[in-house]
Amino acid sequence: MDNVPKHTSKVVIKWLKDNKIKVLEWPFQSPDLNPIEHLWAELKKHVRARRPTNQTQLHQLCQEEWAKMHPTYFGTLVEGYPKRLTQVKQFKGNATKY
Repeated sequence: MDNVPKHTSKVVIKWLKDNKIKVLEWPFQSPDLNPIEHLWAELKKHVRARRPTNQTQLHQLCQEEWAKMHPTYFGTLVEGYPKRLTQVKQFKGNATKY
């Protein structure tokens, strides 16, 4: 939960409460620590650069760009996690370069 309005709507809050799901407090504009978010951003950048013009082409380009991603890239995202955590702690949850 990152305090995005769609995550904090009355309907969502009620559902979480009704289902007894505890949610951690999370600062607004906090850095994204989930490595998959960085992966999606990279994929999006590469696909956008190829300028798809329709949904079929978008799907095709996503598959092509995904296939081009080297497995070592995924590893670097995970390996960089401790560094991201350290920086978030240093900046007390405020914005970082991540």
